[in-house]
Amino acid sequence: MKPAVSPVDSAAGNRPWSVFLIFLRLGLTSFGGPVAHLGYFRDEFVVRRRWLSERSYADLVALCQFLPGPASSQVGLALGLSRAGYRGAFAAWAGFTLPSALILILFATSLAFQGSLHAGVLQGLKVVAVAVVAQAVWGMARTLCPDRLRVTLMAASAVLVLLLPFIWSQPLVLLGAGLLGVLLIKPTTEEQQDDLPVRVSRRAGSLALGLFLVLLVGLPLLASLFPSQLLSIVDSFYRVGALVFGGGHVMLPLLEAETVQAGLLDIDTFLAGYGATQAIPGPLFTFAAFLGTAINTGLPSWLTGLVCLAAIFLPSFLLVVGALPFWAQLRHSPRTQAALAGINAAVVGLLLAALYQPVWSSAIKSSQDFALGLAALIALVFWKLPPWLVVLATAALGWLAA
Repeated sequence: MKPAVSPVDSAAGNRPWSVFLIFLRLGLTSFGGPVAHLGYFRDEFVVRRRWLSERSYADLVALCQFLPGPASSQVGLALGLSRAGYRGAFAAWAGFTLPSALILILFATSLAFQGSLHAGVLQGLKVVAVAVVAQAVWGMARTLCPDRLRVTLMAASAVLVLLLPFIWSQPLVLLGAGLLGVLLIKPTTEEQQDDLPVRVSRRAGSLALGLFLVLLVGLPLLASLFPSQLLSIVDSFYRVGALVFGGGHVMLPLLEAETVQAGLLDIDTFLAGYGATQAIPGPLFTFAAFLGTAINTGLPSWLTGLVCLAAIFLPSFLLVVGALPFWAQLRHSPRTQAALAGINAAVVGLLLAALYQPVWSSAIKSSQDFALGLAALIALVFWKLPPWLVVLATAALGWLAA
């Protein structure tokens, strides 16, 4: 079962290998966490490659914000799916995820947890994330918040998320914005004509959702019927990937409970690995690769790391494939279009809130940081330099200024 894909700008763009190379470059240069990743994706696939429209991209982001799991990785999976079917989805995931996963496996194997990056380089990478997210917020707001009502929804969403920093605050804000959209926004013809660039049959979606639930319920039963440390670990990591809402940082207490409290490794190793995860590009969920490598299962440590990595990301793949066919059909109704108009404005608000906390608050500590971030923003917005070049240049300037 292979989903149909939309017309492409070149035949090579449809090949899984091409998708892998595009996402590999992003996986090597996308510092700054999940919000920054969405900014990198927008620049790469909406602005530069025109794989999809601004509104369709926001719809994908909104869908993945509603689903449990890592939103940026799920957006990447959907984009890969749209270009080269299921192999494209796997290629997008592998390209974006494996660089950081392999680095963390090496960290755990060699116990080289500290001092992996120069302090100035790390600060430069934090600063450039501010520029990337600011560019994404500005570009999306111009398209998705065209009137006073949606600008107000954007601002209110940002304020509510900042004032109510709970796990469920983001989904509730999106839900509330959708309800207000139904009541107050009349969708236009233009909004109704934007289609998602990916097709998955309802049968394939139903099978994926069914498998997701079977594994969620069946893995604990198998682990109890056939006691095995590896099976128990797979169950733990799959459950975390299936039930985490709110981004990669929310998984920290759950993984700590499944590993440290379960006696599989000590807290110092856990925190050292999580600190290393913050200093490298790619999704935060690759922390699972570090933990799997650090846990002694009797298997080669790198193999356990890859198993845990696959287990924590498998729910994301199944949920994206399962949700897309129903989402794509629902969004064509006028009421759903109105709801999406409100939700998309709220998505910009969530990005705006994240621009302040944690992106800005953790990066801009001095006038020097502000100047560096401003230079990076000008390079991205006005000089149109590629993000990977701006990332490398900002990291180098951070190192020189330290």
